[in-house]
Amino acid sequence: MNVVTAIAPVQGQTESSIASVFAAQKQKAIALRTSSAAERIAKLKRLETALLARKDAIYAAVKADLGKPAPEADLTELMPVLSEIRHTAKHLKGWMRTKSVAPTMALLGTQARIRYEPKGVSLIISPWNYPINLTLGPLASAIGAGCTAILKPSEMTPNCSAVLAELVAAVFAPDEVALFEGDAGVSTELLALPFDHIFFTGSPAVGKIVMAAAAKNLTSVTLELGGKSPVIVDETADVKKAASSIMWGKFLNVGQTCIAPDYLYVHERAMPAFLESAKAAIAKMYGADAAKSADYCRIVNERHFGRVKRILDDATAKGANVVLGGAANVADRFMAPTLLTNVSRDSLVMQEEIFGPVLPILAFTDLADVIGHINAEPKPLALYVFSKDNAAIERVLSQTSAGGSCVNMTVLHFSHANLPFGGVNNSGIGSSHGLFGFKAFSHERAVLREQMSAAAMLAPPYTAKVKTLIGLTMKYFT
Repeated sequence: MNVVTAIAPVQGQTESSIASVFAAQKQKAIALRTSSAAERIAKLKRLETALLARKDAIYAAVKADLGKPAPEADLTELMPVLSEIRHTAKHLKGWMRTKSVAPTMALLGTQARIRYEPKGVSLIISPWNYPINLTLGPLASAIGAGCTAILKPSEMTPNCSAVLAELVAAVFAPDEVALFEGDAGVSTELLALPFDHIFFTGSPAVGKIVMAAAAKNLTSVTLELGGKSPVIVDETADVKKAASSIMWGKFLNVGQTCIAPDYLYVHERAMPAFLESAKAAIAKMYGADAAKSADYCRIVNERHFGRVKRILDDATAKGANVVLGGAANVADRFMAPTLLTNVSRDSLVMQEEIFGPVLPILAFTDLADVIGHINAEPKPLALYVFSKDNAAIERVLSQTSAGGSCVNMTVLHFSHANLPFGGVNNSGIGSSHGLFGFKAFSHERAVLREQMSAAAMLAPPYTAKVKTLIGLTMKYFT
């Protein structure tokens, strides 16, 4: 194992540092094309060991940056990464194996196979809301696929970035994995380089910038974005269980979750019971005053606090009722779990991704109207439905489009190692986790080998005999 100094850009030297590391990784990526499953698994195990050795440092960092308690750090930062590492290590040998595919009728006498090759040098740009999880999870997939990687964590969580920089430097030589800290200027310099793959997690607005930069080099991308993820609670739902799951999914990490419930449709007959159950669920999690709870996170910084406060103030100015919460303290970056009803559709809370602890709740009577509204908006990263009516559940799933969905639960599809995680159109491109993450960083190379095929018999000159053979091929072998 090579122990190196963390690569942190020095003012005025960022571009040359990035260029030299990229060049080194370009050469290393060629050598890694023939790396074995055992070699890649050994790297994953080193990453796992280093991560576990830094648990206390990670707890301190996420507490400083996000007010996140250690148990929530275990659930949302460490456990997903450990699961990704261990699942990849367990299945990697099978994923890497060359796959034989049956010949088509027209190509009888040939042998066809699919080889999984590393794409090469990858760039992973991670966000601030789950800084450990969303940096090291994709890295595990990149290592499994045999790629090198340059990591760019968010500058908005500096304590977490510092821990990540130290961890990466302790485990990897910079020609395999390197990390650059810095602001958007560093990301811009990185995006100008001809990476073989870019994995970006963030907002749709920045995703468009990343995709435009990638297009200049024809670089493939995985974009995990966001959007307004809707929830439907119909009149048959178990209201108490629904409220408990939705409140947990919404106020986890104080709403700063890309798949958090963003707005909620509740059938008007279930609305009174749902609101009471929602209040009870919040009180059970965070007590009578969430500001005093050790289990309630904080908004990442004053700028984002101001953005969420502006959304909330706009909603109330346009007639929204604050059913619960509304309290805010900018000095502590605290905003109470807030439930809104009577929300105007033209308010910001219904137009922008909230990404904070504010949940608009709308009453409905006709499921068709709800489906129509969802379909009129950009496709969300997640959609949740709570119901005991299987026909209604199937109607929602078949008549809407979303990156992923849960039925009678929220957000936990992210944690299922055998499911693809990703968006669709505005909410993302491509999938990650498990096999899907391995494939995101891999190229599926088609290899066709001649054995005893009759292809040569169809070549020019197109004599009467050849034309007859082509005609027979079209009739019987296609």
